[in-house]
Amino acid sequence: MIKSYIKAARLRTLPLSVSGIIVGSLLGFKEVMHTEDNLISIFLTPIFWLAILTTIGFQVLSNFANDYGDGIKGSDKDREGEERMVASGAITPNQMKTAMIITTIITLTIAFLLIFVAFGKENFTYSILFLGLGIASIVAAIKYTVGNTAYGYSGFGDIFVFLFFGLLSVVGSYFLHTKSISVTIFLPAISIGLLSTAVLNLNNLRDRNHDKKNNKNTLVVKLGVTKAKKYHFFLILGALCSALMHVFVDFTSFLQLLFLIAFIPLFLNLVTVAKNSIPSELDSELKKVALSTFLFAILFGIGNIIF
Repeated sequence: MIKSYIKAARLRTLPLSVSGIIVGSLLGFKEVMHTEDNLISIFLTPIFWLAILTTIGFQVLSNFANDYGDGIKGSDKDREGEERMVASGAITPNQMKTAMIITTIITLTIAFLLIFVAFGKENFTYSILFLGLGIASIVAAIKYTVGNTAYGYSGFGDIFVFLFFGLLSVVGSYFLHTKSISVTIFLPAISIGLLSTAVLNLNNLRDRNHDKKNNKNTLVVKLGVTKAKKYHFFLILGALCSALMHVFVDFTSFLQLLFLIAFIPLFLNLVTVAKNSIPSELDSELKKVALSTFLFAILFGIGNIIF
């Protein structure tokens, strides 16, 4: 049974989920670090690790909810890619609901601790704001596939991923460290958001025939294959342009271009997507784009913090 829950948690999605936290934390740490600080210091701060754990909690909850929502609606029958636990019968719907409740409680507890460590008693307004964002994240994670108005079934999943994996993750973690917002922080936030959305788009390209059959109207189903592939190009190239724009407006060193290494596999992915005609063959591309996003986050953060 434990193995089934681990499968439902979809651990391979976790590096992607923490990419925004890495970028926001490294850039935020750069703003507040003292001359005696070094790069290792960021990985010793409780804010960083609590933010990582909170984000992982949200991601696992989202994966559980996705498994549950698609499972009870029958959308996961005969699907491509990973086997889903509720659809396969390995976990019953009630058991998955219990797992979702437990995950929510644990995640909220860590989020409360993160908020207290970051803001203490002095910044009550900030605490309320981030508490609200945490609750909104939980609701969004569950409503993606659960309920009659699940937005993942009406083509709005891309917006959710862009906002929560990109803007909220990067800008939010940056604010936790700095207690302020810089206009330029939105540029890497857009990059992470677009790359994360590209992963979802690949997933939906792979599942397009199955989703259409089960009335899951993802953006790919609505756009059609040709336009969805063009959309994928826009997401990858848009992420590159946004990152380059950040370097242009906040240039300190050519090390800031270190992130370009991560775009080598991403460009190869564009070639694969352009030529693809068999949906199932895109499954291996999901890992490529997800890990490339994670690599981008690390290289972008390091390139901007070393000066």
